[in-house]
Amino acid sequence: MARAPAIATLEDEQLPEPDKLEGFPSPRHTGRLYGHAAAEQEFLSAYDTGRLHHAWIVAGPAGIGKATLCYRFARFLLAADSERDMFGSSLDIDPSTASSHLVASLAHPELLVLRRPYDFKTKKLKTEITVDEVRRLRGFLGLSAGEGWRVVIVDPVDDLNSNAANALLKSIEEPPPRTAFLLVCSEPERLLPTIRSRCRTLSCGGLVPEDLHKAVAQALNAADDTSTHTSLPSGEEWQTLVQLSQGSVRRLLMLHTAKGLELHRKIMMAVAALPNIDWLPLHALGDELASPVAEPKYELFFELFLANVARMIRAAATGEGQPSDLELAGRLIPADRLAAWAQLWETTVAEKISTETYNLDRKSLILLSFQRLVEISRGAGPA
Repeated sequence: MARAPAIATLEDEQLPEPDKLEGFPSPRHTGRLYGHAAAEQEFLSAYDTGRLHHAWIVAGPAGIGKATLCYRFARFLLAADSERDMFGSSLDIDPSTASSHLVASLAHPELLVLRRPYDFKTKKLKTEITVDEVRRLRGFLGLSAGEGWRVVIVDPVDDLNSNAANALLKSIEEPPPRTAFLLVCSEPERLLPTIRSRCRTLSCGGLVPEDLHKAVAQALNAADDTSTHTSLPSGEEWQTLVQLSQGSVRRLLMLHTAKGLELHRKIMMAVAALPNIDWLPLHALGDELASPVAEPKYELFFELFLANVARMIRAAATGEGQPSDLELAGRLIPADRLAAWAQLWETTVAEKISTETYNLDRKSLILLSFQRLVEISRGAGPA
């Protein structure tokens, strides 16, 4: 028995989505994808030769358009033959078609999207994709399909807990015919080796500045809040945004709309003063970011903080990077302290996760992160 389309309710449409940057279109609603022509061609070539692999890991840094690419694949597979490019040279599907509308509303009967669910008790998205979510595959794959494809998107597969990952593996091992699994992934090395071995990997890189500019401009023009419809900066400010975003559309949008350059300057001022540090402005920063309404800025702060540490570690290890990073790394990270700095990065990530999981004080975490920088710059911590 074929399944009927799921009808997305108004309540569903208003719930937070894990892959959506607040105020901007979600990946499934993004009009045009920039910067991943090679990945598109590899997928299209596999389809045209009749050897489309049943499971794909779409891998690359966060925020570069991997989920948008997967929805583009899904629209192509779920479209009627008459809706596809007659020359077989493009994945473009007219957004006005019925199948495109169904994919955009997550109501297509042959599409299942697995992602972090919303917890109505805590009024938050869960921190992981649970095994109960993945068990929805049984019903989805168990029903008979039509003559076309069915598509499963896991967005992102990094969020699966261990039980959910094992449940997904079982479905990937024995997929029904004409089923495509599309796994959005930022850290493929952390996936179960058994999942990786059964998938074909599409590696996607950060966007070059020209594509980044086009993608960000598109997002700003489509933003929900008309006050966000601003032009992008130019000159030195744009170059700084490009450098900090590392090819990520999502990160550049956050930097541009959440006063990210101001946050970056505050972090760099504190780091440049190490091992001495002025705590007064950092206490003020902690007060500002601890508020629940500052969620996007809080997340951006830690992205920038961790990225700064990572850049200095890379500069110290390779001798390559921006002059400012090389100067700081040369002063703060002697060769025999690289492991300690790497451990600092890992510790900060773990403590941020614990703070979110147990609803701990955010200001304390921010101040503790700077305190650890002070200690490690003075030679404290594991060698």
